[in-house]
Amino acid sequence: MSQALKITLRSGKDDAVRRFHPWVFSGAIKKTEGRAYDGCLAGVYSNKDEYLGSGIFQDATIAVRMMAFAPEQPDDFGVDFWENKIRRAFDLRKLTGLTDSPHTNVYRLIHGEGDHLPGLIIDHYNGHLVIQIHSTGLYSYLTPIAGALKKVYGNKLRSISDKSRETLPAAFWENRSYEKVLFGECRQSEVLENGHRFLIDIEGGQKTGFYIDQRDNRKLLTEYCKENKVLNTFCYSGGFSVYALKAGASQVDSLDSSAKAIALAEENVSLNIGPADIHRTITADAMSYLNGMEEDYNVIILDPPAYAKHQHVKHKAVQGYKRLNLAALKKIKKGGVLFTFSCSQVVDMQLFRSTVMAAAIQSGRNVRILHQLTQPADHPVNIFHPEGQYLKGLVLFVD
Repeated sequence: MSQALKITLRSGKDDAVRRFHPWVFSGAIKKTEGRAYDGCLAGVYSNKDEYLGSGIFQDATIAVRMMAFAPEQPDDFGVDFWENKIRRAFDLRKLTGLTDSPHTNVYRLIHGEGDHLPGLIIDHYNGHLVIQIHSTGLYSYLTPIAGALKKVYGNKLRSISDKSRETLPAAFWENRSYEKVLFGECRQSEVLENGHRFLIDIEGGQKTGFYIDQRDNRKLLTEYCKENKVLNTFCYSGGFSVYALKAGASQVDSLDSSAKAIALAEENVSLNIGPADIHRTITADAMSYLNGMEEDYNVIILDPPAYAKHQHVKHKAVQGYKRLNLAALKKIKKGGVLFTFSCSQVVDMQLFRSTVMAAAIQSGRNVRILHQLTQPADHPVNIFHPEGQYLKGLVLFVD
């Protein structure tokens, strides 16, 4: 194996790698041999000089993101390496019926650690691919990654865009050129999700353009909407709102603090059902609105952005989730249904459930759990990397 860098781990610090955890922390490293630079191929060895696997080095707390484990010994991370990895991910989406579905043409192609490509996110929007890279070391492989995508999709590929400028540190971009469109023409695209139509703002939208991870949960919502009044907080592009309206809701209110998000939600509602008196948009802070609103919603959806992206703010985030859920539980009508979510990776399902339970106790309401929710199959969780289960949700019946 040719390698730029040999990394030897401290005694007893190789257990995680032997269990196929994809991160090597800098504190676990005993010594390095060779030239260390962001993006170099690093062979990882035990203190007894046993080869454990290979990854991409970065001068950071997560020093190596593992791309291969023993006995696999890649000579480089060229186009062929990425093509093999991406094809395996594509085949998984094909197995779940996403790649050729007449009803859904938006899905996640690469989900980082869940697809054994830590730090890499790629989403598919009706032939348009959007890349987000979360590691400066990995970013040096953007060109071969794009080349591999062209090989996998062939003439079905319409464009490749890079949105890593939003996920990598600002200092990384100093004196560095940045190309947003790597192939084809990137523009606003219309996609189908479970037969519902959505406009995707690839260039200006949040994340890669759409919250794909709520697809199954939006579908579940339809079972609870008929002839009910629905409040969709943090609505962004109106995904839950569109599903609720098409499922026969008597009224749907879409709430977001962003006027741009509200405008996109209005477009998507119009695209699916035309002008609708039963749909109302509200530009407001969710907590303020919940605290001041009337108690007349049968269904409330709480899908806030991540309150905690790091461990040091976890306690503050938990308090935020408690206040949000308490406000909704106090105001929802008797016999109502609350869909509540957290996408904070550092808040696991047990903690989230305990937080919602604390809010339920304080509300004085009788609350039962109907469903426990997570992300869909195109956001797989590597069993050796449980941190990858970032989306948690509960569906609650409130008496």
